[in-house]
Amino acid sequence: MEAAQNRLDNLTKPPGSLGYLEELAVKIAGITNTKFPEVSNKVHLIMVGDHGVVAEGVSAFPQSVTKAMVKNFLNGGAAVNVLSRQHGVDISIVDIGMVEKLKDKKLIQANVKRSTNNIVNGPAMTKSEAVKGIEIGIKLTQELIKNGADLIGTGEMGIGNTTPSSAIVAAVTDLSLKEVVGYGTGIDEEGLKNKKQVIQKALEINQPNENDGLEILHKVGGLEIAGMTGVMLAGAASRKPVLVDGLISGAAALIAYLIEPKVVNFLIPSHKSVEPGHGHLYEILDIRPMFDLDMRLGEGTGAILGMGIVESAVRIIKEMATFDSLEL
Repeated sequence: MEAAQNRLDNLTKPPGSLGYLEELAVKIAGITNTKFPEVSNKVHLIMVGDHGVVAEGVSAFPQSVTKAMVKNFLNGGAAVNVLSRQHGVDISIVDIGMVEKLKDKKLIQANVKRSTNNIVNGPAMTKSEAVKGIEIGIKLTQELIKNGADLIGTGEMGIGNTTPSSAIVAAVTDLSLKEVVGYGTGIDEEGLKNKKQVIQKALEINQPNENDGLEILHKVGGLEIAGMTGVMLAGAASRKPVLVDGLISGAAALIAYLIEPKVVNFLIPSHKSVEPGHGHLYEILDIRPMFDLDMRLGEGTGAILGMGIVESAVRIIKEMATFDSLEL
């Protein structure tokens, strides 16, 4: 990182004039342990899981939309597909917890459980199911890295998943639900009131230990969150930068951090979502998002955009001329 900083300070520009891009270049150098990192082989995992809490009316869309959107991903028609094509990112789509079984050779079959349980009645899943979800994320990421992945994005799909994600943030902080819970896919004021009540009830029934990431995950989390947690842990273990997306991906980052605090050094936050819990989540992790475009789609759309910025930061340090090379 020191070598990277020294090179940045000698490039043909005023020191520090590229701001956060320079900080990013130094961080990537530290993550990869090289002054000139390689991030051209970009991959993105979309973890898909359904949620029993949808029965409580917390989403503006029915659970069937999960399957419909997975088909859209597989056919290349979603926003994340468009952005991935633009930025040259290979997508892997993983059924880790869908209610419905979908047969498609492009879909990775890794289902742990056909939807989590309704968290207002008890834990979302067993501890062993949460561990299995994390291990799936680890294994898939290790395979991608073995095949040459340099930069890894995290994304998700699962109707109702801002509810468990908000519950995770609320479980770890002393913040009120008003400060944490947002409108998700577009519920109205009455829906927001109901969503807060549902999360409050889930936290009261499950009583997750705020310092135990695995317990929080299995009591009020989701399988797609478990999978992304594994992606982040595996990326860190192999010294590969992992892009964090919105609230749900951020909730996975929080769980990964509680399991192993040093993982945060290997995470690259992309954007700040309009979901209120997302900004607080970054404060807990003490990491800074790259941009704020009022996004709240999910899928990993922010992570894909963030990959372009990461690649720009790395190109600056690798391709810009130094003052030493100029004839003055």
